[in-house]
Amino acid sequence: MNDLHKNFKKKQFAPIYLLYGTEIYFINETINVLLAEALEEEDRELNTVTYDLDEVYLEDVIEDAHTLPFFGERKVILVKSPYFLTSQKEKLEQNVKVLEKYISEPSPFSILVFIAPFEKLDERKKITKLLKKEAEVLEANALQGQDIRAWIASQGTEQRVQIDSDAIDLLLELVGNNMLLLSQEIQKLLLYAGVDSVINREIVAQLVPKSAEQSVFSLVERVVQRDIAGAMRMLEELLMQQEEPIKILALLANQFRLLYQVKELQQRGYAQNQAASHLGVHPYRVKLAMGQAQRFSFQELRSIIDHLADADYDMKTGKLNKRLVLEIFLMRLSHK
Repeated sequence: MNDLHKNFKKKQFAPIYLLYGTEIYFINETINVLLAEALEEEDRELNTVTYDLDEVYLEDVIEDAHTLPFFGERKVILVKSPYFLTSQKEKLEQNVKVLEKYISEPSPFSILVFIAPFEKLDERKKITKLLKKEAEVLEANALQGQDIRAWIASQGTEQRVQIDSDAIDLLLELVGNNMLLLSQEIQKLLLYAGVDSVINREIVAQLVPKSAEQSVFSLVERVVQRDIAGAMRMLEELLMQQEEPIKILALLANQFRLLYQVKELQQRGYAQNQAASHLGVHPYRVKLAMGQAQRFSFQELRSIIDHLADADYDMKTGKLNKRLVLEIFLMRLSHK
């Protein structure tokens, strides 16, 4: 539980919050805890207001913030699309002066929450600096390395369930580091295991399906082993799962770009964890990619990436049947 959540539990609320970063799971979790702790259940619907700054002006938001709640002692105002905090073009040009004035003297009965699911904010802007200084801030970015492993283990601890290290490895291998998907799969595992139990690798293998990304990784592994029949079977499985050929091709492109990047970083002397941190991916995925990348030369990987670009063009222009494009690509790879 982060510090904001602890304060919510103690009924300590700031007048303004800024929730930003690319990990929507943590942003949504923080909002849910805030609403549960700040508002009585019977008043929650009436005293929660959401504004989208693609559709309304800041003046409307600030006017509402100065308006007394219908019932209870406070209300929560959620503000989406605050593009004025970034370098992106706004759909509606916002007058940030009204917000600057409000920040200097916020309403005592309103909690203003800016929801900014952006990779970064424009730190050069006065309003960004002001909000980051005066508001309570949550930077919600994806966890990496030991942090994500600790988070997974903590989900079990809360319900007196131990999640084995090998089980965490397999869970990350199957699901990746998408926090929302991880949370859903963990809740399923906890429900199955029950209180005072242990979740091992076998339970994870039994209950957690492979993601499309993991299936594509297995497909690439077949290619690395020059197992064209196995690669074709993996492709058939993906298509039977209703995965779109264009998505499969994009995932293949991502995987081979990763192999190229990992190989390049290895050549520059990067260790597994250093490469993972540099690329922003989980160390376990880098470890597997390092093994695969050894089977290819730089020239082969560049050639494969070029073939992927050609396949993408053929698929998007309708030059060839989408399934046929994938099959031809795999057959080319099997002869590399």
